[in-house]
Amino acid sequence: MTAAADQANFPTMIIPKGTEIRVNAQGQLSIKTPGNLVIQNSGNYSELESTAGSIRIEENVNVDAVSIKAAQACFIQGTVTAWKVHAKRIALEDKAKAFIMLQESETLELSRNSRLVGNFASEKELFLMMGKFSGQLKELPGSVDVHAPSPLTDRVPAAIAAPRPEDTEHLRQAQALMEKELARTDLAPQEMEALREVLFSLRERNLQRIASVYRQAFAEVRNPSEALKAAYEHLEAYFRG
Repeated sequence: MTAAADQANFPTMIIPKGTEIRVNAQGQLSIKTPGNLVIQNSGNYSELESTAGSIRIEENVNVDAVSIKAAQACFIQGTVTAWKVHAKRIALEDKAKAFIMLQESETLELSRNSRLVGNFASEKELFLMMGKFSGQLKELPGSVDVHAPSPLTDRVPAAIAAPRPEDTEHLRQAQALMEKELARTDLAPQEMEALREVLFSLRERNLQRIASVYRQAFAEVRNPSEALKAAYEHLEAYFRG
């Protein structure tokens, strides 16, 4: 068999115009495309986004993602673990599994044999629920480690697992600046949502979560104020240190 014939057996990959593909510091892949997006490879992703179409996670594919956004629908045939999924329609097809902390959709469809875990409507709802059951969280069996790395964070360097006393002032300053900035009325909903995610993580001192989202969150803001720029520099100083 000739080399040309061998090559003909491989599928052709087409990257549409306007598609953005990036890899963050934790090695997570981000894909943003204007059209439909079909995921056929299992992997650890930062963000998957279709700005005008739909996203499909195919059967036997395992996807870990911080954020999944689709202008139209998100179809899940395989397994998805995500912090947030946003789409007009989220559909779990037969035998699909989804572990979603925050889901934002107009329509949620579950087939008979699919499974959905999580499914909070907002960060506020999630934190209120955790507050109501804080006693139960403290009483988890000793064999359950609530601080064990999750698929979304296990690539974050262990060096940031605990705050360094000499650098915590950077975190405090960043939080104070962002508290004031989120009172602004000129921020777009997408900008506000991205910054709020960082702020919630700062309040909790969830360093792994902050490290994985803050650069992308600040990149969402088109016209950052001087205060936001200062908050970003404090976070940069902390995580670079």
